[in-house]
Amino acid sequence: TAVGLAAVGAAVAGRRRLATAAGVAWSAATADFAAARILPGPRDAAEVARMIVTSIVIPPVATGHTLAGLVRHATAGPWDATESARPELVLFDRDGTLVVDVPYNGDPARVVPMPGAQRAIRRLRDRGLRLGVVTNQSGVGRGLIDSEQMAAVNARIEALLGPFDVWEICPHDIGARCACRKPKPTLLERACAALGVPAQRTVMVGDIGTDVAAAQAAGAQSVLVPTPATRHEEVAAAPVTAPDLGAAVDLILAGRI
Repeated sequence: TAVGLAAVGAAVAGRRRLATAAGVAWSAATADFAAARILPGPRDAAEVARMIVTSIVIPPVATGHTLAGLVRHATAGPWDATESARPELVLFDRDGTLVVDVPYNGDPARVVPMPGAQRAIRRLRDRGLRLGVVTNQSGVGRGLIDSEQMAAVNARIEALLGPFDVWEICPHDIGARCACRKPKPTLLERACAALGVPAQRTVMVGDIGTDVAAAQAAGAQSVLVPTPATRHEEVAAAPVTAPDLGAAVDLILAGRI
């Protein structure tokens, strides 16, 4: 980026030799970057063209992003003491928590976010928290939907709510006695390991007791957001409850979990 800017500046100033030298250096660096991205393949014409164009665009965009971060850091106000109490990672159950529960849904068109989900997720992202989804999807194991349908539904969720940093899914039938189905802690442990976040700095948000139990077994915190499907005993047993996702996010951002 620096030599590219130098080439442009020298050209504007009429310094042809310097402009040529800087232009050659920029071309060589860009070609090296593009080659490193093209060589792994598949190297078809469309991919090669895309890699060349993006190899030109990425360095200045990345440089601008870095400089903006440095400016933001230099002008930041005093440290908010509540930051140290906040979790680093928030994991969500999928059905009944992020989106309306449609049993064994394989149709992306039937995906509807839960009330307040979009704003709640946006608030967490804006504060820099990592986000993930941990979900039991026994419909795959039962043969009611296939993995492609499940992936399409998950893609629709991300289209509506934005990308998540990690997805951990148990596709097994309830009777399979797998090692990953909530309330076992495996999905949460995998999510934490994938992002390098300790369970102690993680909060699980779900709508039923198995979400809370999985969090407790993994050593994470939890917030239960009940729905009409949540049993009374599950609400009574939950360490922390919130009436909706917005209230759950309030607790998380305030460091009260």
